[in-house]
Amino acid sequence: MSLAEQTTHEADSATIGASIRAILDRQKAAHIKDGPPSAERRIDWIDRAIALIVDNQKEIAEALASDFGHRSHEQTLLTDVMGSIGPLKHAKKHLRQWMKPEKRKVQFPLGLLGAKARVEYQPLGTVGIISPWNFPVNLTWTPLAGVFAAGNRAMIKPSEFTPATSELMARMLRSAYDETEVAVVTGGPAVGEAFSRQPFDHLLFTGATSIAYHVMRAAAENLVPLTLELGGKSPVIVSKTAKMDETAAKIMTGKTLNAGQICLAPDYVFVPENRVDEFVTAATKSVTKMFPTMKDNPDYTSIINRRHYDRINSYVDDAKNKGAKLVEINPANEDFSQQQAHKIPPTLVLNPTDDMKVMQDEIFGPVLPVKTYKHLDEVLGYVNAHDRPLGLYYFGDDAAEERTVLDRTTSGGVTVNDVIMHVSMEDLPFGGVGPSGMGSYHGLDGFRTFSHAKAVYTQSKAKMVAEMFRPPYGEKTRKMLASQIKK
Repeated sequence: MSLAEQTTHEADSATIGASIRAILDRQKAAHIKDGPPSAERRIDWIDRAIALIVDNQKEIAEALASDFGHRSHEQTLLTDVMGSIGPLKHAKKHLRQWMKPEKRKVQFPLGLLGAKARVEYQPLGTVGIISPWNFPVNLTWTPLAGVFAAGNRAMIKPSEFTPATSELMARMLRSAYDETEVAVVTGGPAVGEAFSRQPFDHLLFTGATSIAYHVMRAAAENLVPLTLELGGKSPVIVSKTAKMDETAAKIMTGKTLNAGQICLAPDYVFVPENRVDEFVTAATKSVTKMFPTMKDNPDYTSIINRRHYDRINSYVDDAKNKGAKLVEINPANEDFSQQQAHKIPPTLVLNPTDDMKVMQDEIFGPVLPVKTYKHLDEVLGYVNAHDRPLGLYYFGDDAAEERTVLDRTTSGGVTVNDVIMHVSMEDLPFGGVGPSGMGSYHGLDGFRTFSHAKAVYTQSKAKMVAEMFRPPYGEKTRKMLASQIKK
């Protein structure tokens, strides 16, 4: 970039940043002017969000199908429509209870003398939301459940990879909310960079770990607290006691949902070495039942764009060139080299090695490496030698082994005898750990993430309490200290 181009870029960035900051300043001013919103106002915000989803469900499905090249309408209704309504209704049902001050104990003897302590959950102000392309509606509306329940306003930066959906969301939200309540800022990387540099009261980013580094650096300029929802390579551990047909069906359902473009998709699977053929047969059977054809099948989703299509295929080519055995599950033996969309058939990579890209990067597509093991310790050693994942999945009927897996691995969350499903439980926190994320939300945990837990202490009216801590210190003070300072 030349000096002139750099100067122009910096000027443009400054203009974008100033425009975003102006909206944020208006939101903060409105928050201070209005004070903490009542439960009724929070419920009204939530009701409007639910109505937008219900009333625009057809348009949402069409926009996502357009952005993906093809995306199953039923899948969109399941994940982005129904999956958004559930969290909002859950928050609406419980927010009055969540808002109540929480009593805390007061140390002896102050409690006996009438002192009181409590935690009040106070709205932060404005929460920034940077949402991704894979479930753009769900991962915008679901955070809004916690943001609204906690009494906050929101500014949203949706993904530029789903332009039709992002513009639709912007129109929807602008039709239902004043800009001081909810604002949407669309655009590419320059807008995203400027957005992440704003002095929000909290910032939620959902997306790739590689981008999270930049978001976190930008937020640090204003010491903005962050929740990072990232991803990683979520492992599946198939026990020797697992029922293979049922296990493989659940794994492949999770792997083919949204064509594997899910932060919680099973990324690789460990299978007992004497059950690999059984797993391959069961996985093939399951996929064939779900998708007897794929190329023109409205139930099978396309990869989002050419860049990601080429990236995923490069993983398959790299694994093949390095000696892996590939099992392409293509029931109708269709030719995917010529197509309008970017569909990739589910592909198993047997016995992958760590020098293969498919074992190094998050796949985010319908490709599943299958590793083998003799003893569980091998699996635990492998999982613990790599970055802590967003999800971990265990299939089996051995309670002691299940307990060992839970105790000796660390992941954002776990689903036992299925995949992905823990994210759908609104009463469980959703979040990562280490490289797979920071912080959590959903349900009560979302309410608290987007609130300030304010400590409030009310002193006893007893005169002796004030005198206890003031000089001159006498024998009573020394006796009190002696009674408390001990092992």
